Amino acid sequence: MQKNQVKSITYRFYVLIFVTLFGVILSLPSFFNINGPKINLGLDLQGGLHMLLGVETDEAIKSKVKSIASGINYSFNKDDILTDGFKNTDNVIKFELIDVDGDKLKVDKILSEIKGLVVRSDNGIYELTLSDLEKQETAKFAIDQAVETIRNRLDLFGLSEPTVAKQGEDKILVEIPGVKTAEDEQRAKDLIAKAAHLQLMEVDRAKADQGNMLSPEEAASYGDIILPDVKDKNIKYVLKELPILDGSMLIDARVGFSDKTAQPVINFTLNSEGAKIFGDFTGKKVGHQLAIVLDGKVYSAPRINERIGGGSGQISGNFSVEEAHDLAIALRSGALLAPVKLLEKRSVGPSLGADSIEQSLVALLGVFLMIVVFMGVYYGISGLFANIALISNIFLLVAVMALFGATLTLPGMAGIVLTVGMAVDANVIINERIRELIRDGVNLRDAINNGYHNAMSAILDSNLTTLITSAALYAYGTGAIKGFAVTMSIGIIASMITAIIGTHALFDLFANRIEKSGNTRLWFGYRRV
Repeated sequence: MQKNQVKSITYRFYVLIFVTLFGVILSLPSFFNINGPKINLGLDLQGGLHMLLGVETDEAIKSKVKSIASGINYSFNKDDILTDGFKNTDNVIKFELIDVDGDKLKVDKILSEIKGLVVRSDNGIYELTLSDLEKQETAKFAIDQAVETIRNRLDLFGLSEPTVAKQGEDKILVEIPGVKTAEDEQRAKDLIAKAAHLQLMEVDRAKADQGNMLSPEEAASYGDIILPDVKDKNIKYVLKELPILDGSMLIDARVGFSDKTAQPVINFTLNSEGAKIFGDFTGKKVGHQLAIVLDGKVYSAPRINERIGGGSGQISGNFSVEEAHDLAIALRSGALLAPVKLLEKRSVGPSLGADSIEQSLVALLGVFLMIVVFMGVYYGISGLFANIALISNIFLLVAVMALFGATLTLPGMAGIVLTVGMAVDANVIINERIRELIRDGVNLRDAINNGYHNAMSAILDSNLTTLITSAALYAYGTGAIKGFAVTMSIGIIASMITAIIGTHALFDLFANRIEKSGNTRLWFGYRRV
């Protein structure tokens, strides 16, 4: 019996020592700003940028129709299918098939493989539109894709713990902690809002010198579009409206430097499908000009001297290194299918965050001191055991949050205060069960062991239901709500270890002294009659 007790003491005591040392060592970097894992402060504590964005889903539908038109045109050219008047006007693709008898089956097969396309044909004249269901799915996908793209861009930008979440049906919430200067704020907004829509387009050779003479309507009548040069708005290019390919086929974009000018440039690489289309086009169009268009502006329009294989190209635009870096990030993270517009912007100043931290620390320390005094006075030495477990619990909570890079928000600090209350609540239940057994005349050692056993079900029930609630908050909440859920979850698990195993280890350690003294008033704050 004595041997088993010694083993039990060793096991619980070493657990307490381990979690306390683990908590103290890993929480020091967060308290004293030294090297090591640290807790990230949320937007409300360190200041930053809060934005609500709207997504222009109509543009996503237009872009989808244009992309389909480009793909159909490529397939027709590849299979030598001749058409007349191939145009995309108001999201309706129209063309007339020249050889109806010879090519109709091939055309129908190509069109049948395109999802969500409504085809109307009469004597070789085709009209193609998207179905209503496809339009709805395209709009929904544009919002989901914008959330993912913006999140990728901010992660690549190196910002810590940005929050990007869908808000309602067509809005996006963006919170970026640590953005403190007007320059950083503008750079972050530019990066988020940049469409990064890359297109490779053919210059209309017959009208190349008419860019400043044609109106957009006249150009459209020829199946062309007029776009300005990125450096000089007075220079305009007449381009074929349907792009050869777009940024959806881009797999990489990196900053480099031009061999001729030493200026920063962006080298991009296409996937295998894009490389094939690019190679086929350049092979057939030697002597023509190929325009590299980004977000509706022509960055360069070099002449094709030979077939270009390998699927790589270069964007030059008199960039600064910082601009080239941000643009490469935007291209790598993918183009936005639809533009986003700023609906609401709110800057949270760091001074407000500092005030929040100060007030929260005052609340935390106040609650902590009141609990320490109450437990010591009301429960005697067993109350001091609970206080030791409480201190270990706080260090362990901070250490685990730092280890996983969790973000501490103002609601998260409220979660810590609540966790302190719940941690000591477990020891209140245990001490009351021990007192009940002492009152019933049970010897002290058995009263301690049975007190823990009797209190266990109530503690587990309470903590498990709170843990489930925290998990639900994390799954369905956003931003600060998630921070609160993370803090609560870690705090509950930490308190289960320290308040149950930790204090039991201390009782085991002093069990013989408790039995010898028999002073229940000193050890448990209760005088046995």
